[in-house]
Amino acid sequence: MSDVSYSLDHAALGGAPRDYVQLLKPRVMSLVVFTALAGLVAAPGAVHPVLGFAAILAIAVGAGASGALNMWYDSDIDAVMTRTRARPIPSGRIAPREALAFGLVLSAFAVLTLGYAANWMAAGLLAFTIFFYAVVYTIWLKRSTPQNIVIGGAAGALPPMIGYAAVTGTVTLDSVLLFLVIFVWTPPHFWALALFKQGDYERAGVPMMPVVKGQDRTRLEILLYTLLLAPVGMSPALFGSEGVAYGVVSAIGGVVMLALAWGVWRRREGRAADIAAKKLFGFSILYLFALFATILVAHGAQRLTGG
Repeated sequence: MSDVSYSLDHAALGGAPRDYVQLLKPRVMSLVVFTALAGLVAAPGAVHPVLGFAAILAIAVGAGASGALNMWYDSDIDAVMTRTRARPIPSGRIAPREALAFGLVLSAFAVLTLGYAANWMAAGLLAFTIFFYAVVYTIWLKRSTPQNIVIGGAAGALPPMIGYAAVTGTVTLDSVLLFLVIFVWTPPHFWALALFKQGDYERAGVPMMPVVKGQDRTRLEILLYTLLLAPVGMSPALFGSEGVAYGVVSAIGGVVMLALAWGVWRRREGRAADIAAKKLFGFSILYLFALFATILVAHGAQRLTGG
């Protein structure tokens, strides 16, 4: 890791509680918890509420640990990007070594807790997710290839599979389909962000798709991945693991995603291009939320009615 732009001697020897919370990347953690909970609820079989809560807590802590390790290694990049330079490490509120220790301790706690509360298959998947995000994506892929988001997206796609495994102790086609939905969703989501944040990535030397291949190639890739996402998003309904409600929501959401991706492809200059990218980025979050909210509601209602 490159040296950050400030001396460690001047870094805080212990930040405020809110700084440690920020290290956990709470917005990312909330998405992880949400999709993991959907996987847990969608899994066949029953889990004791206390053990279910402990499993989701462990997955949340594991996601936070990944965030802390990511911020530790990326502190030099964060220091030069406008949207990240106020984070605890580049701003000097927490020393890098403290963030590293914090992330490692939380990682061990999360994996052991999930193993004892649920099963070791789920714990193994969580350990792999933390390793993949912190080492494979953050340390290797992020700085070496414009495909960083494509391959690294596997880490963000694993939580519903972990939640599912926490109940069943196995990996099945149903959980793989949930993984694929997030995995294919990730490139158009993040590349839309990269289109209007390209300057940040250029200053930080991160080889995101627009920086390396150009904006036109990025727009094409967004459109192609969205064309793939539309049927993949519907696949849980097409394979029978989800019902009509999910099929309708995923179909409508897929059509809107395609329309917005087409708008990104067509609008290539000026403010209109930025607006199109921002619209796709914003709706992509709503799209994923709607899919997994439908899963939660449908399976939650099914459990309440004994269906």
